Amino acid sequence: MNNFLKLCLFLLFGISFSFAQEQVTLSGTITDASSNETLIGVNVIFPELKTGTTTNEYGFYSITIPEGNYTVQISYLGFNTISKQIELSTSSKQDFSLKASSEELDEVVVEQDIERINIKKPEMSVNSMSAATIKKIPVVLGEADVIKSILLLPGVSNAGEASSGFNVRGGSADQNLILLDEAIIFNSSHLFGFFSVFNPDAIKNLKLYKGGIPSRYGGRISSVLDIYQKDGNSKNFHMTGGIGVVSSRILAEGPIVKNKGSFLIGGRSSYAHLFLKLTDNDNSAYFYDLNTKLSYKLNENNNLYFSGYFGRDVFDINDSFNNVYGNSVVNLRWNHLFSDKLFSNLSLIYSDYYYGLTLNFVGFNWNSGINNFNLKYDFKHYISNKFKLQYGINNVYYKFNPGEIEPEGDDSGINYFKLTDKYANEAAAYIDIEHQITNKLAIEYGLRLSRFDRFGQDEINVYQNNTPVVYNPDLGIYEKATPIDTISASRSKSIKSYTNLEPRIAASYILDETQSIKASYNRMSQYLHLITNTSSPTPLDVWAPSGSFIKPQLLDQYAVGYFKNISDNKYSLETELFFKNIKNRIDYIDGADLIANDAIEQVVLNGEAKAYGMEVLFRKNEGKLQGWLSYTLSESKQRTPGRTPDEPGINNGKWYYTPYDKTHDISVTASYTLTPKWNFGGNFIFQTGRPASYPDGQYEYEGITIPSYGERNNSRLPSYNRLDISATYTPKPKKTKGWQSEWVFSIYNVYNRKNAASVSFRENTEEMRNEAVKLSIYGIIPSITYNFKF
Repeated sequence: MNNFLKLCLFLLFGISFSFAQEQVTLSGTITDASSNETLIGVNVIFPELKTGTTTNEYGFYSITIPEGNYTVQISYLGFNTISKQIELSTSSKQDFSLKASSEELDEVVVEQDIERINIKKPEMSVNSMSAATIKKIPVVLGEADVIKSILLLPGVSNAGEASSGFNVRGGSADQNLILLDEAIIFNSSHLFGFFSVFNPDAIKNLKLYKGGIPSRYGGRISSVLDIYQKDGNSKNFHMTGGIGVVSSRILAEGPIVKNKGSFLIGGRSSYAHLFLKLTDNDNSAYFYDLNTKLSYKLNENNNLYFSGYFGRDVFDINDSFNNVYGNSVVNLRWNHLFSDKLFSNLSLIYSDYYYGLTLNFVGFNWNSGINNFNLKYDFKHYISNKFKLQYGINNVYYKFNPGEIEPEGDDSGINYFKLTDKYANEAAAYIDIEHQITNKLAIEYGLRLSRFDRFGQDEINVYQNNTPVVYNPDLGIYEKATPIDTISASRSKSIKSYTNLEPRIAASYILDETQSIKASYNRMSQYLHLITNTSSPTPLDVWAPSGSFIKPQLLDQYAVGYFKNISDNKYSLETELFFKNIKNRIDYIDGADLIANDAIEQVVLNGEAKAYGMEVLFRKNEGKLQGWLSYTLSESKQRTPGRTPDEPGINNGKWYYTPYDKTHDISVTASYTLTPKWNFGGNFIFQTGRPASYPDGQYEYEGITIPSYGERNNSRLPSYNRLDISATYTPKPKKTKGWQSEWVFSIYNVYNRKNAASVSFRENTEEMRNEAVKLSIYGIIPSITYNFKF
């Protein structure tokens, strides 16, 4: 009897304990009260439980806690904190709207923001940046610029002034996955690097992953730049714009159906070429682009989004040369909430990059490009506060147009010529897990399974011994192999496939409330290659898919870091060590012809690459003076050994610096608020000169002096440094309604340093001697921009 009573008491206690520990879920969406714009990365904190969560890319949050009475705090940079008492007895949905701090100055303003490090999360090698921060950084010609801004972060650089793209941790520009509202952007620059393609007024926020990359991303091996556009104001109509020295922009947003649907449309254009017309100069160079987005809330559980981008660059030289190139993307998305713990996003995306060239003096048009259709279905499952899942599928179908020539008129003497179109498909499935193992240890781990299929095409070269590049031992050079046959295969047939497992893991261990150590490992695959012989991508470069002769690049990256918040988050310190090893990194043979080459496999060889280094980022987060100091010490090398002991490979099989190697990279960025009307900014940059190949001798042939070159990238350009400053004047800083404006005055390259973009060598026929000629792009450039909104 006593045993039976004990058992009943035990069961009763167990049932009571289980009831007391019953869990409930609070979920919802957090928006800007003035516009209904969803907010990314908002903190939802329960102080009594010392737990919390953040909103996802669409402003949705979900948190599971024991039932009871709690205080919930909703906080975000630039907005007033909401602190509310709530009673949770059942799972419920609750949306919150945050008011901008300027609207109610007597309330608490959040100081912490998405740009600061999160000590507890295992996320590392990641930098977030708000549109407000981007607009404070002085850049050339006064135009706020996304790409120029991330170049001030550790581990990020480019090939120099007026160069397109960017390089991350010693990788090439084509190794970066650039996403605009989930759509792939193949060329991120206007006017060969003068501007980026991203309109700062249309950007909500961005996140740059240099390592610790989640499994939901794939297809590139250096970094992911994930950019989201604003949704548009569903409450009131507003316009934002700016008038600059060489370009202007305007953006309009407003409700389609108040509080349910919104639109956003923005445009930019440069107009410096119009001034050339006044001087009877027939040359011109300009760009224009268009951003658009439609958002509609069907009901509490369903939202639709349609976003697009269209941009073009145009060059005309004396009516004899015309060059047009640019990106076009369209994305249709459906957000669906299956339950308070399961959020989904379905996206159908089209992306296109086009390059066109007209040579009137010859009489033909040349065009090439790449386009893809992308289907994504992603799920985020909030199982518990300590265990979250994100999983999904992704399929991208590619069509490559390497180039075609169309004659202008029957009397041009030019025959129609078309390089062979290529087709491929990249499919993937992934799972990401966020796991809080203990109060001190958290990990994020995942796996991506990717498969790449190279489909058939009209003409496929067949080579003897399956070798498209042969070595000529008599001349000591590599040469193109002559095909022994040409076959064709159906576009529905896979002629070569690759399958790769890509594990990812990152861990964070909290030393105390102010500091932690983190580590990560990434395995990633890249199936597309940008074939170029320049350090900076050009519009004429050709994207080529992996296939029978060009293998996919495979990356293994390791990183470890120490992170600390100092003086109650007034300062922060991030330090990381990284090592990258890349297999199947292709390089071109000496004398390779890369332009209009229908058999690119004949001029490239597979090799390997490696990069390693240290990054330091020290931030000052509060006060009138804010900013950061960034330093990178790194090395980036590659090599292509011979395929047999009798072959020398490239550079005699020795390691050589990549064109993206910069031993030291230092930048200092600061902004100072003198008064509510005046804000000052500045940045200083110092970089080791990038590697270059200089001649180490010369010889004469039939009276012509010909330079001879030794090892690749055996020298360097002079070191690079410059100082930029800006001043922003806001006439009526307290005005929050009606016409609001500001003037931005900036000086790029204050001390007028002539940094070398390149060094070329030539023979001075007058003095009969060889000489080196330095090419500089920019000197000192003052500018003024007028920004407005209403």
